[in-house]
Amino acid sequence: MTKPISIPRFADDVTAAWLTDVLRAQVTAVDVVAVGTGQTGATYRVSPTYAADPAALPETFVVKLPAADDTVRDRVVLGYRSECAFYEKVAHRVRVPVPICFHCEISDDAMNYALLLTDEAPAVQGDQILGCDEAQARLAVRAIAGLHGPTWNQDEWLSFPGLAMSMLDDASKKGMGEVAVMSADITVDKLGATLEPADRDTLLEVMGLVTPWLADLGRFSLIHGDYRLDNLLFHPDGSQVWVVDWQTLGVGLPARDLAYFAATSLEPRLRARLDRTLVAEYHQALLDQGVAGYDLETCWHDYRYGMIQAPLISALGFAFAVGTDRGDDMVATMLRRGCRAVRELGTAELVRARG
Repeated sequence: MTKPISIPRFADDVTAAWLTDVLRAQVTAVDVVAVGTGQTGATYRVSPTYAADPAALPETFVVKLPAADDTVRDRVVLGYRSECAFYEKVAHRVRVPVPICFHCEISDDAMNYALLLTDEAPAVQGDQILGCDEAQARLAVRAIAGLHGPTWNQDEWLSFPGLAMSMLDDASKKGMGEVAVMSADITVDKLGATLEPADRDTLLEVMGLVTPWLADLGRFSLIHGDYRLDNLLFHPDGSQVWVVDWQTLGVGLPARDLAYFAATSLEPRLRARLDRTLVAEYHQALLDQGVAGYDLETCWHDYRYGMIQAPLISALGFAFAVGTDRGDDMVATMLRRGCRAVRELGTAELVRARG
């Protein structure tokens, strides 16, 4: 296979010549328009003009490039490696619905990369602040089982080189716990009165439990790591969801993804009403994927136990990022929902009970 002429760095680098090279179809012109939030990368809709009938090639694509801000790019190069590894080595082996990848390339230092994906328009990105409804939640929990089921307790993934997060040794778990406490302190300081006292206290309490929480419960799979509404695309007719942004691919307790999604993406009253329903739906989807020896009550336990994922990822991402008005509002919303879920489901007590 001939190597493409170069890895695009900016939108202007996504040229007709580059598309011709990677698609192996003559492209005479191209229109590139920014889409998405651009928090950890730059995303564009690409509309090529073909010299002839492109056969099975789409009329539009989405291309993902590194963040324009070099300070952001320096922090997320591991995420770029992770996302490329997912599309190159994982996507075809799991059943989670994702865009089709037409081209993936990354530089040796991971500072530059390009992903050319199918454009799932008219699908719409979930709104993290607004939250989702029951139908969207059911779609989402079934979808993530398509990642967990095919990789359930398979040792090969423990050493997969594309992981951004993994099951940790004792020293690393201790280090993660220390970082979690630090991130909670920074988050409380930055958000100030935006956090209710009960949520502030819950955040500080459970970040102090992260080290024991990371204990091996005897089951693991690949996990998305940041499985929430902003990383989901929903078809307007409610028939389909696609999972995107694989920069936090890891290995861990599968229900962490489930808990994080429900805790951060549903308003608390709706989440409390649907807790058992969503767990049962997810559990059945795992059984449909071939997972055996995992009963519903154990799944319910793991869901409750996994709730620390919500404040943990919210605080880690917020504490060490450059703030924006929307970003601050989003994290405050996620922490409000997530900390309430932790309290209502007795997560801290479960962790302490394990000693």
